[in-house]
Amino acid sequence: AVDLPDTVIQRINEHTGSVICRTSPLGGGCIGDVRKVELADGRQLVAKLENNSSNLAIEGFMLRYLANQGSFPVPAVLFCDEDMLLLQFLPSNGSIDKAAEINAADAVADLHNITQDNFGFECDTLIGGLTQPNPLTASWLDFFREARLFHMADEAVVEQRLPTVLRHRIDNIAKRLGSWIDETAPPALLHGDLWGGNILCNDSRVSGFIDPAIYFGNPEIELAFTTLFKTFGSVFFDRYREHHKITPGFFEERRDLYNLYPLLVHVRLFGGTYIESVNQTLAKYGC
Repeated sequence: AVDLPDTVIQRINEHTGSVICRTSPLGGGCIGDVRKVELADGRQLVAKLENNSSNLAIEGFMLRYLANQGSFPVPAVLFCDEDMLLLQFLPSNGSIDKAAEINAADAVADLHNITQDNFGFECDTLIGGLTQPNPLTASWLDFFREARLFHMADEAVVEQRLPTVLRHRIDNIAKRLGSWIDETAPPALLHGDLWGGNILCNDSRVSGFIDPAIYFGNPEIELAFTTLFKTFGSVFFDRYREHHKITPGFFEERRDLYNLYPLLVHVRLFGGTYIESVNQTLAKYGC
């Protein structure tokens, strides 16, 4: 069956030069309606259709940017505009096993080899459909404080998801960031949203990373996020260390501090138990 509006069917037919035979829903519909599309010429693709205020053209831009940087595996973008994104369909038949963790560590380490002079990016990007500001900034501490913690905390307050008392405590921890974080790491290209749902695995290899939230940042914020929802474990980190040093104190001191940002994203999106997670993290750091 082809369960799509006629106007969407017509656009996909025009952009692919073929006719849709059938569609089926895929996971990941938080930001948009995501479908697997099978065409009469035998091709398979993914159609992502906007269902709120998210701009799919930015997602397409981010995927193309990653594809142009080298070997980091992402689905090819076949077409994109603000309300429709057509992507290469990537096979996915398994979970992230140990072999896939090693493969992912190699890919992420290679991505982190790509650097530029400043933190941030040439334009704002998206995370979970939310605007992610990326002002080009020389100082990682300034960028993390202003463009990540303060920005997302303020967004969550405006949406009445983050209590103002917690917002004040974020001010307190922001004043002390230099106690835990130094400025030695150069800006590295980050995927920005490495939880398990954004990593497709096939036959114990990563077939592709999807739904990026790219910018240039300290690689530790990416590594921290992979532990927040237990995306990767020790196998990943042991392999990553073969490519890049992980400075002592990351797991003990800095990881939870960096995970304040994705937690604030989740507070902004969902509220709920993530508010208590922010509270516990702030308490850990005496704020």
